[in-house]
Amino acid sequence: MNPTVVVVLNIISGEVQSYWEQPFAQPYFDNSTKREVTATVGQSALLHCRVRNLGDRAVSWIRKRDLHILTVGILTYTNDQRFQSLHTEGSDEWTLRITSPQPRDSGTYECQVSTEPKISQAFRLNVVVSKAKILGNSELFIKSGSDINLTCVALQSPAPPSFIYWYKGGRVVNYSQRGGISVLTERQTKTSKLVIARAMPSDSGNYTCSPSSSGESHTHISPETEQR
Repeated sequence: MNPTVVVVLNIISGEVQSYWEQPFAQPYFDNSTKREVTATVGQSALLHCRVRNLGDRAVSWIRKRDLHILTVGILTYTNDQRFQSLHTEGSDEWTLRITSPQPRDSGTYECQVSTEPKISQAFRLNVVVSKAKILGNSELFIKSGSDINLTCVALQSPAPPSFIYWYKGGRVVNYSQRGGISVLTERQTKTSKLVIARAMPSDSGNYTCSPSSSGESHTHISPETEQR
């Protein structure tokens, strides 16, 4: 938009004065926000849209696949109440929150500003099912006196799990009742290792690995004599 010339008559001096009037700054997107987001099933997904110089325009979130308007401003325009627009007064950020996302929610979403013509910015959401996996066979036979080594990996988890628990049967592996047990969890690699030294027949049973952000994985340990 070009600047315009404004002519003003000074009533006191009778002089005609003119000056260049600059148009209002147009809204634009701050491209520092993350445009592709991976979320885990069941954990809220957040898409952050940052608009500068918004003025009195409205920000909407649109689902690209069906052009469905999800939110306008902070109001939700869909019957699916999992979708919500988050905005703090005075902030440039308009966040689309999807509670309990499912794989079907994967796709492109547009942050749209009601300028003329409209401007929009696309965001890609990937919703994955994060699963845990205990490496090796689901049935292990251990010789009495040998060590039990189990390694669990949280697969397709977009972020390191807050914790990884090990269970025997339905109870957390108890360190105090049985010496020689150690657990090493590496959050960045999303792995956890359970080591039980000098296995005894009482150590046999079902073992479960359960990361905070993933489904569970199971394995069964039996004394080696049961293999015969």
